[in-house]
This record gives sequence, structure tokens and C-alpha cells, in this order.
Amino acid sequence: MARIKRGNPLRVMSLSRLVPNILTVLALCSGLTGVRYAFQENWEFATGAIAIAAVLDTLDGRMARLLKGQSKFGAELDSLADIISFGVAPALILFLWATNEVERLGWMAALFFATCMALRLARFNTKLEEPDRPPFASRFFSGVPAPAAAGLAMLPLILSFVLPDVPVRQPVAVSVWMVVVGLLMVSQIPTYSFKGVRLPQRFVLPTLVVMVVVVASLASVPWQTLAGIIITYAITIPISIRSHFRLTRLHQQSAPNSDPADG
Repeated sequence: MARIKRGNPLRVMSLSRLVPNILTVLALCSGLTGVRYAFQENWEFATGAIAIAAVLDTLDGRMARLLKGQSKFGAELDSLADIISFGVAPALILFLWATNEVERLGWMAALFFATCMALRLARFNTKLEEPDRPPFASRFFSGVPAPAAAGLAMLPLILSFVLPDVPVRQPVAVSVWMVVVGLLMVSQIPTYSFKGVRLPQRFVLPTLVVMVVVVASLASVPWQTLAGIIITYAITIPISIRSHFRLTRLHQQSAPNSDPADG
């Protein structure tokens, strides 16, 4: 009888695919650790854990593209981790920090934010398979992406570190803010995707200098720098809307000229 050869199960997934998945799992663990610190009312560590999860989430995508380790498994794992790290965890942290004082309203806001995160990620995954996307579509997200939405939602908590004498901790206002950010996630508003940004040669050195300044600022004044980054991102949203509108108009104007059937 011929012997059936069985593959080694340890060699099913290559190292290039394993490294991005490890980063994704670490991001998930960091997000959940933020909830643990929130239960201990250690708000700075809770916020820092979400920030670390955002950094790891950025790195896992970069590593997957660099190592050519993209996989369907990794994409599904990334979405599930994002729901927990940037949807459930920030909602619970903000509920424990402020919105629990308005009971039902605060819990409804937390549920709304987490649900919008799940809907936004589900829509993102399905849109990747849409054909006939315009050539500039990769430059934009539809709605605010998951890590940015988590940062925007937690902006009141971060501002409370920066401005301790200002009454930022307003349960009703924080609840409304969470709903607004949730709506931005599921909206059709185009926001910049910085994944495929290509810099001209003359901008490479200034960009590196700016990155050094940002890293140094994060090390010395982390909360002020983080608040500045989040506010700067919010300012780019109207700019991205205008840019998307301009590119859409140019694409529509050039489409009939490139279609032989219209001639």
C-alpha cells in the first residue's frame, strides 16, 4: 500500500505572513490592556495602550506589504482586532471615565460607537472587492478609519491631561462626541489614506526632520503632541473632501474622452 505523504503543519504559514499577524495580536492585547487600566482608573496608561495599539496596527500593514505577507487570514484577523482595540476598548474606557454618569445615554453612546466601528470595517472589507474603482480611490478612505476614529473619540480624555484646569470631563458632551465620531466612521466622507503617499525627492529630508521632531515631542510632552496630531488630522478632513471632489470632477470630465463608444 502506498504511503500517503502528509505536509508538515508547522510549514503551512511562512514567517513573512506570521510577523504581521504577531503585530496584529499585540495590538489586540494592547487595546484590551487599556480596558484593564481603565478599571483601575489609570487613565494615562489606558490612553497610552490605545495609542500603542494604533502604532502596532500601522506597523502590521507596513510589514505585510514589505514582506509580501498579505493573506486573507491576516486581513480578517486585522479587522477583528481593530473592532476590539479601536471600537470596544475606547468605548469602555470613555464610559468608565465619564459617560457612565449619565447611565443610559452614556451606555447608548458606547454601544453606538462600537457598532459603527464594526459597520465601518465590514464596509471597508467589502469595498476592496469592488471593480471599476477610479484610479485615485486608493488615496482615500470612505469615512474616518479605525485608529483615527479611536483617537478622535478619546480626544476629550487626552485634553484632560493637557488642560487639567479646564472642565473637559462633561459626560453629556463626551457622549455626543462619541456619536459624532461614530457617524464620521460610517459616513461617505472621503478622508486621506496615507498608505500610498509618495514624496518628491526634495521633501524627503524635511519630512525626516519633522518625524524626528514629532518623536522627540512624544518623548518629552506626549499628551500635548498626541492631541496636536489628532487635531491636525481633524483639520485635514475638509481638505480631503475638497481634494476628492476635484479628482472626481476631473475623472468624470476625462471619462467620455477616453471611451471610444462615445465617439
